Amino acid sequence: MRKVSLRSLAAHKLRLVLTVFSVVLGTSFVAAAMVFTATVQSSFDNIFENVARGVDAQVSAANRQSPGVPVQVVQQLREQSDALGIARLQVEYSGSVTLAAADGSGLQTGGAPSIGSAYTPANEAIDDAGLKLVEGRAPTAPGEVVVNTSAAQKAGLHVGSTTVVALGSGTAAPLEVTVVGLVDMPAATGGFVNVQFSRAQAEELFGGDKFVAAIDLKAVPGVSDTQLRDRVNAALNPAAAADQTSDPVYQVRTGDQVRQAQKDQVGTVLTVLRYVLLAFAAIGLIVGTFIIYNTFSMIVAQRNRELALLRAIGASRKNISRSVLLEALVVGIIGGAIGLALGVGIAALMNAYTGGQGLPSAGLQVGPAAILAAVFVGVVVTLLSAWFPARRASRIPPVEAMRQSAAEPGAGSLRNRTIVGAGLAAVGIVLLILGIVTQGVGALLLIGGAALLIIIAVVLGAPALSQPVVGGIGRVLQVPFGTVGKLARTNAVRNPRRSAATAFALTIGLILVVVIGTIGASFKTMIDSSVDENLRADFVVSANQQPMSAAVGAAVATVPDAQTTVAFDMVFAQLDGVTTAITSPIGGAMSDVMVINMVSGPDQLGGDDLLISQQTANSRNWRVGDSVSFTSTTGVRVPVTVSGIYQDNPALGEWIIGNAAFDKLTPSEAARMSFVVLVKGKPGVSETALRSQLEAAVKPFLTAQVQSRDQFKSSVTGIIDSIMATLYALLGLALVIAVLGIINTLALSVVERRQEIGMLRAIGMSRPQLRRTIYLESVYIAIFGALLGVVVGLAIGLPLVHALRHWGFDAITVPWPLIVITLLGSAVIGVIAALWPAVSAARTKPLEAITE
Repeated sequence: MRKVSLRSLAAHKLRLVLTVFSVVLGTSFVAAAMVFTATVQSSFDNIFENVARGVDAQVSAANRQSPGVPVQVVQQLREQSDALGIARLQVEYSGSVTLAAADGSGLQTGGAPSIGSAYTPANEAIDDAGLKLVEGRAPTAPGEVVVNTSAAQKAGLHVGSTTVVALGSGTAAPLEVTVVGLVDMPAATGGFVNVQFSRAQAEELFGGDKFVAAIDLKAVPGVSDTQLRDRVNAALNPAAAADQTSDPVYQVRTGDQVRQAQKDQVGTVLTVLRYVLLAFAAIGLIVGTFIIYNTFSMIVAQRNRELALLRAIGASRKNISRSVLLEALVVGIIGGAIGLALGVGIAALMNAYTGGQGLPSAGLQVGPAAILAAVFVGVVVTLLSAWFPARRASRIPPVEAMRQSAAEPGAGSLRNRTIVGAGLAAVGIVLLILGIVTQGVGALLLIGGAALLIIIAVVLGAPALSQPVVGGIGRVLQVPFGTVGKLARTNAVRNPRRSAATAFALTIGLILVVVIGTIGASFKTMIDSSVDENLRADFVVSANQQPMSAAVGAAVATVPDAQTTVAFDMVFAQLDGVTTAITSPIGGAMSDVMVINMVSGPDQLGGDDLLISQQTANSRNWRVGDSVSFTSTTGVRVPVTVSGIYQDNPALGEWIIGNAAFDKLTPSEAARMSFVVLVKGKPGVSETALRSQLEAAVKPFLTAQVQSRDQFKSSVTGIIDSIMATLYALLGLALVIAVLGIINTLALSVVERRQEIGMLRAIGMSRPQLRRTIYLESVYIAIFGALLGVVVGLAIGLPLVHALRHWGFDAITVPWPLIVITLLGSAVIGVIAALWPAVSAARTKPLEAITE
């Protein structure tokens, strides 16, 4: 039986290739996800080996949003150095900066950090990070900087160049600096930027009069790194050291722990990325499962007589089923191996691309996990897909099979699965209704469960639906094609199982496309309506949705033709132990630049007042006059009074705090940052003139952009478009597999109907007519799959968007353009998928086919 299986595969090479390819695409994505994330993790691990090298212990703030470690702690450690076993102590100063390139524009890092810090000669540094001054000299005076070589090359700067550095926070204006040296940094990734100032200027710029970024410690001989860590921790966090349940104020770690924490932080991000990629690979594999199932079902049907003959000469049922499963095993192994190779190639391309976007690149890490995952997934998916056809093949009576034509089970066996599918659909609809009337996380869980049940119901009920729906589609589209269109419709509804399985491969991908499209379109509608309804400002100054220096607001306020400017400064604070962002309007009246609909209280904001949204008031049970306390990241408790409640407004968020309370929560001037500045021009001033003045005012800040309301809307919705485009690209894998499934099904169908095709040719059907028949049959099936995808996608997507209203998502939009494109695109996909099978059918020689 092994020889029979292997010879059967060898005798049908084209069928083998098409089936293998269905496995290859899914497994290649699994392999690519494993190899790419392992490669990036290895690259970062190598880089982080240079972090805190030579440091025995490091002190930093326990709260990540804190501005750093108070300078008093530095003095305390110096005074207690002998008792604690500290040989040397070195202070780190750092903050975010933007470096201007030679052309005056801000240097783009591709997402990599852009950091300003203090220059420390390699022979004086405790942290031996492998830094090496390769050209020029060290900065000694204000306005002198050293830049890492990779950033200097990308910016077109060299020793002697004059440029600008803008701070990412604080109130200092952008600095004109001269590059006096270039430093080589082993830890510099493709887009990493490090601008190093003299120690005195770095202390001034990055808040060194109150806080330092970290403190590096070197132990005296005889004191280990863990001993030094424990001693310093006991000195700085006495309560936490004595009582393990108390939260420490300062984080004290050994150099090894600092390096491991950096690796773990990147590892967490990469784990999420790996799961996302594997999720889309799973979608592709699910689609591939239907294709493989369909392929083996047709193969078994076409080999009924062959398998019956094997039964007649002594083969048992187990022999027959094992024979089919052996073929599936071979397909899975070959598909997994090729998928692994293709996945490594995809990972190499991804690695090359991300290397140019700021991520480090290194040699590909093709480990045992990736190899085993690709082959294992390929084999398991193929065997599971082929199990039902193999089981069906083993149950065919020998004599009965030899009398039958090659055919699969027809509609008569669909009753049970259709009844089960209808029951699951009914339960799913009930859950959808419950999800619509429920709020919060419970609504999402109900809709998620409903989605799963409805998709399973579609799988079970699709064969029963295919006959009336495909028949209806055929009746509409057959009109221009006459008899050819009728024949195509007859072929499409002949085997409902096959048509449904082929169409569902397309359906599953389009369900996700429509759900994502519905969420994206609704989100964009919400943003557009929110800006149109709530924004009165003529221009918006922002840094592409990122925080910027608080000095931007002060610069914008000097524009002569600006009537009102309001900068929304941001600080992090704690409320009930949870860190949250708090904004405060700096400048003119908020009501001049945005609409504020008050539910209770005035819209004027006193220094120690708090305005809150209606949703916040309801969820926290706050009322006008209530006292609320926020705690700064340095532990300062600041009480405020709720002075007003406004209607929910995405532009305002949960709350807005008064300037005096905001100043108390801001740990230092160096930590101040703005999120956005809104500008209203004077009456009679043209937008062009005001824009020119604003652009001139913010140009030195490099990252700040001046946008009209429409441009601001486009910039925000553009982010959504980019995310959706990425998701659609990943879903493209499933759609490619679906197209291959249609090709595979039609190709095998042509082989199965060879005698019928020969007869049609013999009675006068021309080759173009025959090709047209195959095209239309494919189009009918593809449109059926697209309709299922659209209907189910909307049935899931619309309730899902409605459930998000709990989080302020108050717009529901049906993505009609996407739906139209989907339906038209499915027809195009049907034609493309049928090209090769149609040409193959047209080449059939009538007499040879009839006599077979």
